[in-house]
Amino acid sequence: MDDFREKFITLLHYPNMTWNNVYKILKEDPKLEGFYREYIHKNHQESLFSPTQKLSIPPSYTTFYPEIIYDQIRQYKTNDITVITIFDKQYPPYLKEIYLPPWALFAKGDLSILEQEPKLAVVGSRQATQYGKNAIRMIFPELIEKGVVIVSGLAKGIDAFAHECAMNYGGRTIAVIAGGFYHIYPKDNMNLALNMMKTQLVLSEYPPDTKPQRWQFPARNRIISGLSRGTLIIEAKRKSGSLITANYAVNEGREVFSLPGSIFNPYSTGANELIQQGAKLITKASDILEELI
Repeated sequence: MDDFREKFITLLHYPNMTWNNVYKILKEDPKLEGFYREYIHKNHQESLFSPTQKLSIPPSYTTFYPEIIYDQIRQYKTNDITVITIFDKQYPPYLKEIYLPPWALFAKGDLSILEQEPKLAVVGSRQATQYGKNAIRMIFPELIEKGVVIVSGLAKGIDAFAHECAMNYGGRTIAVIAGGFYHIYPKDNMNLALNMMKTQLVLSEYPPDTKPQRWQFPARNRIISGLSRGTLIIEAKRKSGSLITANYAVNEGREVFSLPGSIFNPYSTGANELIQQGAKLITKASDILEELI
């Protein structure tokens, strides 16, 4: 690991480090030359930044206990965790195009899936109905046959079902989670997550020991849509996280697809409104493939 990359990854582990703080630090010190490690007495705090940097960095960010962070990073190789920074060649090109691209992706699983195209985000209600599940069963086989990678968020309902169906049909799938690998949420999907870490790919923009916070769930939706050429909505209420993902896709100029539903089903209200707003109505796999391939 080169010096800059080591410093950068360490910086991302710093407590309460935000996207904007990282941007500010890199703007002032692009090579992180002022970022240094000075080993002093055990259990004492250590400065991360040079004296000049300290003038512009909030005081709470200038000292920390480094041993814990170094130990965490050293354990990643043992736990088959890879860190892909925005400066690395492996970083997905589509993801660089979005607003506030993650500074790094913590990855566990088959990294070759990142290079496979096209990718399709598939998201929907946590209260998946039989209609939504049947639609996935009908649409996915042809998508998988054409090599489409399914990207979703490992949430209950449609997300989990999309991952499971992709695997059952012999396809490839990526899960983007909120929080870190050591705190999978929801716990009901723990076995699915562990299976995907072995045979598919799980990603997070947070270090593995990060506990998921409520705000991280809508934030991770920008990564789900950002990895993908298009986003398919399978059942969504008028106000739902799925619509947040669709909005990210629209803002980035990506395709948005929506499964129409019954006007009597509240879980189809949001999906139907997306169609009214210009999302492509989907009834079969070819409706999607003709836009992606």
